Amino acid sequence: MNKIELLRSLPYDLVTVAPSLLAADFLHLADEIKLVENGGAEILHLDIMDGHFVPNISFGPPIIKALRQQCKLIFDTHLMISEPLKYLETFAESGSDCITFHVEAVRDPKEVINAIHKLGLAAGISLKPKTPASAIIPYLDQLDLVLVMSVEPGFGGQSFMPEMMSKTTEIRRAIQACGRPVHLQIDGGIDEKTVHTAAAAGAAMMVAGTAVFRHRDGAARAIELLREAQPRLDV
Repeated sequence: MNKIELLRSLPYDLVTVAPSLLAADFLHLADEIKLVENGGAEILHLDIMDGHFVPNISFGPPIIKALRQQCKLIFDTHLMISEPLKYLETFAESGSDCITFHVEAVRDPKEVINAIHKLGLAAGISLKPKTPASAIIPYLDQLDLVLVMSVEPGFGGQSFMPEMMSKTTEIRRAIQACGRPVHLQIDGGIDEKTVHTAAAAGAAMMVAGTAVFRHRDGAARAIELLREAQPRLDV
């Protein structure tokens, strides 16, 4: 199974939980990842920040490469960086399975999508809260994933923005009309309460950091609670 097929093997009509590594304890990364892997997660969300496109710096390819050696989860690499096209090959070599870039960071999204697919990876596109759905809808017939930011990108632990749900619904409807299997992912403030709001708006793949890695009852219970939501595909 290639990496595009690997992402497509995940369900489109059930909640999939993508724990965000940014909220993990970086002193014990291997242990933290084992917790979410054993807790039932199939995908790990990796937030890459460059201090330019967003006002923060996170981690890069060496961390991903080290984690790849001991983790079987799908690596969902979210590039919050300027000029992502320059770094695609590096992130592919480090072990990424899916690369998501920001539509606001590039001049020609088709060029970036094609370059990601040429590397054998699944391609995703993300949009900031102020960016309308219309900015990414023209590319749905080429994408494997769309990521709606329900917070301003750049920092973890922010509050969920419910006003992003109308955009999420608009994109879900466009995906249904397109007919191509595209995962609709949401990132920002997702927890056991807001997950139901996001699912009702049409999202099915939930990125959750603090709500998983710092849950009072542990990561496995957190993932179980998130999966109780029922995504609406007919919004």
